[in-house]
Amino acid sequence: MFTTIAIVLLVLIATVLIYAATRADDFVVTRSASIKAPPEAIFPLINDFSRWPAWSPYEKLDPQMKRTLSGAESGKGAAYAWEGNAKAGKGRMEIVNSVPSSLVSLKLDFEKPFRANNSVDFTLTPSGDNTAVSWAMRGSRPFIAKLMGLFMNFDTLIGKDFEAGLANLKRLGEK
Repeated sequence: MFTTIAIVLLVLIATVLIYAATRADDFVVTRSASIKAPPEAIFPLINDFSRWPAWSPYEKLDPQMKRTLSGAESGKGAAYAWEGNAKAGKGRMEIVNSVPSSLVSLKLDFEKPFRANNSVDFTLTPSGDNTAVSWAMRGSRPFIAKLMGLFMNFDTLIGKDFEAGLANLKRLGEK
């Protein structure tokens, strides 16, 4: 009896591990919002890390978080490093491309609570009196992330933060 249970458990575990290994190696999380403001009103909020505390949902994870701005004041070359509690973690992001009023691309490196290297794009597209703002993050998924992804939906977890940040941008941009 014990042997049968052990074999069944091993087969189940092996099945889960094999299935996880077949998952996509990369991920993309994207959210968009329509903001009733011109791109020129929204772009500076994204392109300048000193303005992120006003809208980024990640700024509220740790009130004691240490923040360090370096490089350019804004745009390409501007960098932002942080170190905080277990929720905020530790990492660094740098603007690697900045096209006025249309695109801000970031290199995003996490150190804690896990190591990850991702890219982030904020795309602003005018549409009449509105601007469509898209926030996308791309990266690779190591095996452990593929396995965890079987039990939690990263798109939902990260996406809700993006939705909150875009709602904050909307509030600020439409003032």
